[in-house]
Amino acid sequence: MTSYRNLVVLAAALIVLPFLLLAVGLTTTSASEVAIFAMACMGLNLLAGYTGLVSFGHGAWFGTGAYAAALIALAMPGEQMLLPLLGAVLIVAVFAAGFGVLMLRRRGVYFSLMTLALSALGFAVAFRWTGLTGGENGLGGVERPPLFGINLNDGWNFYILVALILFAVAVLLLRLVNSPLGSVLEAIRENEERSLAIGYPTRHYKLAAFVVSASVTGLAGGLLLFQNRLTSAEPMSIQFSGELLAMTVIGGMRGFLGPALGALFYILFREYLSIYAENWLLWFGLIFIGFVLFARDGLIGIGRQVMARLRPGPDLDAAMAGRRAEALPLPEMLRRAPEEGGGTVLEARGISKSFGGFKAVDGIDLSVADRSLHALIGPNGAGKTTAFNLLTGTLGSDSGSVTLAGQQVAGQSIDRVADMGMGRSFQITNLFPDLSVKENMRLAVQAGDKRRMNPWLNAQRLDEVNRTTAAILEWVGLGGMEAAQAGSLSYGGQRLLDLGIALASQPRVLLADEPLAGLSVAERERVGNLIKQVSADIPVLLVEHDIDRVFDLADHVTVMNEGRVLLDGSVDEARNSDEVREIYIGSGTAEVAAGVHHGQPGDAIAVLDRVNVHYGKSHILHDVSFEIRQGEILSLLGRNGAGKSTLLKAMVGIAPISSGSLTLNGRELAGLDSATIARAGIGYVPQGRGLFAGMTVRENLELGRLRRRTGEGSHWSEEQILDFFPRLAERMDTEADKLSGGEQQMAAVARALSGDTRILLLDEPFEGLAPAVVEQLFQAFDRLRDTLSIVIVDHNLDLALALSDRTVALEMGRVFHEGPSRELSENLELRREVLWL
Repeated sequence: MTSYRNLVVLAAALIVLPFLLLAVGLTTTSASEVAIFAMACMGLNLLAGYTGLVSFGHGAWFGTGAYAAALIALAMPGEQMLLPLLGAVLIVAVFAAGFGVLMLRRRGVYFSLMTLALSALGFAVAFRWTGLTGGENGLGGVERPPLFGINLNDGWNFYILVALILFAVAVLLLRLVNSPLGSVLEAIRENEERSLAIGYPTRHYKLAAFVVSASVTGLAGGLLLFQNRLTSAEPMSIQFSGELLAMTVIGGMRGFLGPALGALFYILFREYLSIYAENWLLWFGLIFIGFVLFARDGLIGIGRQVMARLRPGPDLDAAMAGRRAEALPLPEMLRRAPEEGGGTVLEARGISKSFGGFKAVDGIDLSVADRSLHALIGPNGAGKTTAFNLLTGTLGSDSGSVTLAGQQVAGQSIDRVADMGMGRSFQITNLFPDLSVKENMRLAVQAGDKRRMNPWLNAQRLDEVNRTTAAILEWVGLGGMEAAQAGSLSYGGQRLLDLGIALASQPRVLLADEPLAGLSVAERERVGNLIKQVSADIPVLLVEHDIDRVFDLADHVTVMNEGRVLLDGSVDEARNSDEVREIYIGSGTAEVAAGVHHGQPGDAIAVLDRVNVHYGKSHILHDVSFEIRQGEILSLLGRNGAGKSTLLKAMVGIAPISSGSLTLNGRELAGLDSATIARAGIGYVPQGRGLFAGMTVRENLELGRLRRRTGEGSHWSEEQILDFFPRLAERMDTEADKLSGGEQQMAAVARALSGDTRILLLDEPFEGLAPAVVEQLFQAFDRLRDTLSIVIVDHNLDLALALSDRTVALEMGRVFHEGPSRELSENLELRREVLWL
């Protein structure tokens, strides 16, 4: 929350400013200019600093305000100047609302580029529409009529008026940023996706910020008109817009008064350096770059940045250890009377989704009953995540329907689905990282309050919102951590906060996406118990890879495989189903292995020794150690979420190794970047293939070999590659994304081989492919073992075990089993022990 002490500081600064500038040889005119630019930058900062929408074209609003005020003043000579200023603000607001509706359909760089285009358009219109704007000569002849008998031609009187207007604008802006509407602007800046997911229609909030920001900047433009008694096209230029943004950044976008400080810095820099250097803007640009690189919080944050280095804050791990984490009953606002509800709450009928020729979800039905914990499980590639996104409205289905408490979900926006009662926690914690724990939760609770878009009330004084926030924080076990920054919590703490946010709007159903992923045993126990406690009042649909924990918690289980529902029934039915067991551990027949030739692997060429990998604060791989031998195929197996794909990414440098060693032919690879590791002879085929869409197969292969002809491994010519994958010979000039799924997989493997390769890493190479294509790939991999080593991750265990010489099995990021693949292929009891329950 922005403190009202800022107003005291601003008032004192406005009193001192003219005397300070006079003391250094400047005038009251310079003081007025500082105040005007401070106002313009504070308006811009509402958009860029608070909402996270960077505008490169705010000079367009500054110039529009100036021209509008000039035209009104010239049409009403002798009248007070307040009427032209108010008229200018109104005109700017109307234009900003119209442009904002169009421009805010895009985010990030696309929004910024449209503001840049707006500035260029405004400058062209102002410069060429001579009849209205005066063209290159501008509009002059504007007077400063007296105001209530006060002569505004006096420099002191005009400065006092400008200072009073600036102070009044600051009061309004401060009320706005401290209001429910303003607090949501900061949430949008931090994480717009989560803002939508908890029910905020973010486009409305961004439009409000855009209009207010433009209006304040337009008011500043009108004041500069009366300061200079003329205006021209120059304020509409891209250069002037850049100067406004530079002032804001240099002053500090995260501080309420930072932009005002930046305006003072700009005026002083311009006035003094321009005496000695004609190209003073060059030096100003260099200083701007310096602030971007080394002082993210600008001038206003330098003291805080220095103190943070000299006196670091307390260790948060110790703070987490001291938090209040007692077992508490479900908060009152989440509980429902026994007679309430009943029946089916969330229902899907025949929902399907295809991506190109691949059918990820194929006509599934699913019903979540009230007051139950319903688990959705299945192997990698089963379609769980796609089904989950269809249920939440994140993806639109090709066919079928989804209803929540009788209301149709399909076609609704994400925020509307949340308003209907859909609460969702995310697989990767999805918080507002730079906001406090309390503010994260308070924003989620406020989303259900009817005053959530109020621009005037103090958001911190919504008593019911505050009580609910405190109750949920205590329940999830984050009591005592309210002031901590959400992004600095331990991974377990972030998981708890993510769960609390999903429940804060008191949803009708909770969808929990892998809430136990990456947690320690104790944390898994706590989060699992909280979810089970919730399900006694609010139905929960749980997607989770930890099968053991799922079977402990669930009341009902739906098992998916290859986009379809394989089983829908009780925990016992799922646990004892031969079909379910088969998709997790295979059938044991391994008929495809009949033609496999297992060679004689040579010496170790790669060694992993106590490898650890973290994603943020989540510890994914724990002291993983094994070796890869020359000419062998090594299968890397384990249940969903065990860390298999992460291990492949660590080997190729995409997931940096936190500690431990990875050597290839004695060369240490840990700590090297992905490009260097690839040139050392490790080829990688990611899950999903990762081809360059829009480029032909030939161009994909050329990129694959461009920097990887290093002599580090087997050298593959295009003819040799096509000998392994003859189907690609007729597709070389076809765009990669126009190929069938099987051809795309062949192209991805061919690209990995195009450089000199010692080890080939394959992540789910058989996923979603027709049997005939699987057989071709299987045979190609079998032949490849004669020239290189292969590490394969695939949920089709029969294929992986039949193909491989040796197996390393992971469980919760640790090596759980290592041995010959034949033992697991032929001994189903051993396979069940290693890979099932």
